Amino acid sequence: MTWDVAVVGAGAAGMMAAATAGQRGARTILLDHADQPGRKILISGGGRCNFTNLKADWTYYRSENPRFCRSALARYRPQDFLSLVEKYRIRWHEKELGQLFCDGSARQIVSMLEDECRAGGVEFRLGCSLRNVSHDGHVFMLETGQGSVRARSVILATGGLALPKLGATDIALKLARQFGLRIVSPAPALVPFRLEEARPDLAGVSLQVTASLVGRKKPVFTGGMVFTHRGVSGPAILQISSWWEGHEALRLNLAPGRDAHEDMRLICQQRPRAHAPALLEALPARLVKVLVAGTLDDRPLAEQPAKAVRALAAQVNDWVLHPAGTEGYAKAEVMRGGVDTRDLSSQTMEARTVPGLYVIGEAVDVTGWLGGYNFQWAWASGVAAGQAAAGRAGA
Repeated sequence: MTWDVAVVGAGAAGMMAAATAGQRGARTILLDHADQPGRKILISGGGRCNFTNLKADWTYYRSENPRFCRSALARYRPQDFLSLVEKYRIRWHEKELGQLFCDGSARQIVSMLEDECRAGGVEFRLGCSLRNVSHDGHVFMLETGQGSVRARSVILATGGLALPKLGATDIALKLARQFGLRIVSPAPALVPFRLEEARPDLAGVSLQVTASLVGRKKPVFTGGMVFTHRGVSGPAILQISSWWEGHEALRLNLAPGRDAHEDMRLICQQRPRAHAPALLEALPARLVKVLVAGTLDDRPLAEQPAKAVRALAAQVNDWVLHPAGTEGYAKAEVMRGGVDTRDLSSQTMEARTVPGLYVIGEAVDVTGWLGGYNFQWAWASGVAAGQAAAGRAGA
C-alpha cells in the first residue's frame, strides 16, 4: 500500500506530527530505529518532563532567521498543549519562569502521545532502521530494515546530534542534503563549558550569576551556575552556550544586580578590623578563598590598599573566563543549527523545492532557550507539518 504520510522519528515532534496527520484522516505510519518511542522525553526535566513554557514565543529561540518559528508557535500555543495534558488528567505544576512539569513521570507524556497516535490510527514501526529515501516525483520510497514503505509525504523528525547514547544520528541532515536542502552548521547547544583555567578544587560550588560573552551586547542570562571538575555548568551557562561560536570569552557577574565595590566600601567602613573574606560573605567560602588569593593579604580591611579592594570588586562583577570548548553532544541538551529555514515554509515546514517533504523539531535551525521552549517548538512544528501533510493527501 501507499501511505499518505510517513513520519521518521518517534520523538516529541514526530509523535505530534503523526497524531495530527492521523486524526485528520491521513493514513500514517511512524518509523523509528529505536525500540521504544519518546526516549528523550523520558529523561527530560529530571524524569518529569518540562513539557512547555507559558512564555514561549519566537523571541525565545535562536535561528539564522529568528522569526521563522513565529507562525507555527502562534498557531499552536503552550495553552493548547496544556489543554491536551489536562484532557488526559496529567497533574502538573509551574516550577519557575513559566516552566511546566509533570507532577509524576515523563512517561505520562509519552503515553499520552502514543494514545493520540492510536486515536488517529497511526501504525508504529519501531526497531526499524532507515537505509534510504528516494522520490520519483510522485511518491517517496523509504528503504528500511523491515522492508520498503511508500508514502505520498515524508516528515523528517529524527532530531539532532545531541545525546548519542539515546540513539541520536545525523540522518535528518544527510537526507536534507540529499534532497538539496542547505544546512546551517550544527553545534552542541545548552551544554556545559570546559575551561582553560579549570578549577577542580571548586567542583560542586554553585551560585547565582549573570553570564554573557565578551564582545556580544546580547544575550545576557541570569541564573544558577555550578563548577565542574573541568569547567562550569548550570542554567545560566547552558543558556549562554547556545550563542558561543568557539572563540569568545565568558563574562560572569558573581553578584547580579549589585555594585560589588560599593558593598565592599561599606563593609570596610563598618568593619575595619575584619579580614578579607568578610567582603564576600554572600559567596560560597571555597570560591571566596580563590578570589581573595593573590588580591588581598591577611591584614585587616582598614590596612588593605584601596586599589586591591577595587580589583577584587571588579573581578566579582566582571570575571572573565576562557572556554577551551564544550562538553560536546554527549552532554548537550540539544543541537543548534540544522536544516536552513530558508528552504522551508514557515507555515507548513514543507521543503520549498521538494513537495511532500517536511522537516520539523530539532533538525531545523530553531533552538529554544532552556526551560520547555524546545518541546513547545516540537509540538508546534509537528502540528504544522501534520496538518499540511494530511491536507496534501486530501484527508
